[in-house]
Amino acid sequence: MEPTSRKSALTEKDGINPPPSLSTSSVEVIQEMRRKQPSAQELIDRILAHDKTALSRAITLVESTNPEHLEKANAIIQACLPYANKSVRVGITGVPGVGKSTFIEAFGKHLTALGKKVAVLAVDPSSTISHGSILGDKTRMEELVKDENAYIRPSASGETLGGVARKTRETIILCEAAGFDTIIIETVGVGQSETAVHSMVDFFLLLKISGAGDELQGIKRGIMEMADAIVINKADGDNINKAKLAKAEFNRALHLFPEKKSGWIPTASTCSSYTKEGISEVWQTISEYFELVKTNHYFEQKRKDQNQFWMMETINEQLKSNFYNHPEIIKLLEENKKAVQNDEISPFAAAMILLNAYSK
Repeated sequence: MEPTSRKSALTEKDGINPPPSLSTSSVEVIQEMRRKQPSAQELIDRILAHDKTALSRAITLVESTNPEHLEKANAIIQACLPYANKSVRVGITGVPGVGKSTFIEAFGKHLTALGKKVAVLAVDPSSTISHGSILGDKTRMEELVKDENAYIRPSASGETLGGVARKTRETIILCEAAGFDTIIIETVGVGQSETAVHSMVDFFLLLKISGAGDELQGIKRGIMEMADAIVINKADGDNINKAKLAKAEFNRALHLFPEKKSGWIPTASTCSSYTKEGISEVWQTISEYFELVKTNHYFEQKRKDQNQFWMMETINEQLKSNFYNHPEIIKLLEENKKAVQNDEISPFAAAMILLNAYSK
């Protein structure tokens, strides 16, 4: 006898299809706006009107290696120059894990509360293998990024030291023209980028944490000598006493360094980006520094020296680019690379062949 077929008590009813998450018409409008490339003059006008979107598009042109974009970027920078140099520029560095992003968010929020307009140029390290970058600074600074008086621009470091090169220098000019009166440059903290940052900022801040094992050696004398102030971050909870001890040790070490040309005497202090304790004191220190260097005219002289330095750096960078992109050099370079690898010619002789070929 065949088994009786019974209808299951478990039944499935047809569901309701959810509406599309995006409006097709809205997508088309956005795509069309992205395809439309504004002229250099349009971007200039919008930057001077403090339009953040136009500022971002102009910075993208500055960072691009496309020759057409370079020409457009140069026109924008030239037009923005008369409106630049009206800000204070602060460089912030420290080893990875010191809490740079958290500090900058707390510091930036303090400045915007004082009525300042803050632009943060955060350099993200690029992978030497995949050449990619996470560019996660906007995610880490979730409160500051929502502030109307703040602008955060993460950029990939690329092949330069800490990503600080001509593009960062020119980005500062664009941000100043867009009305930002306080520019903060965050380095990737790799050790060598600090020199480049120091050459384009007015005040150089070194972030430290207690118990890192380098209070006495001063995380290398060169960086210590460049610093205008040292701030021991994460001075909260059980770490307060350690931070105070580190502060005392750094203050003793700072007295051993030569006097700065600015006449400023660097000091060490503590702060907590979490509790906001000591953040206002950091700005007070920076304000006292600017009061001194503007009175003794060191501020103006340093800006002039920096302009000259970056002119020479730009020449060197352009010569290097022209050399490696020259058709004859591209051909000869591969030949000489193989010859050097096979010990058929010395590296110095090969270099002279290439340089002589380029000069002709």
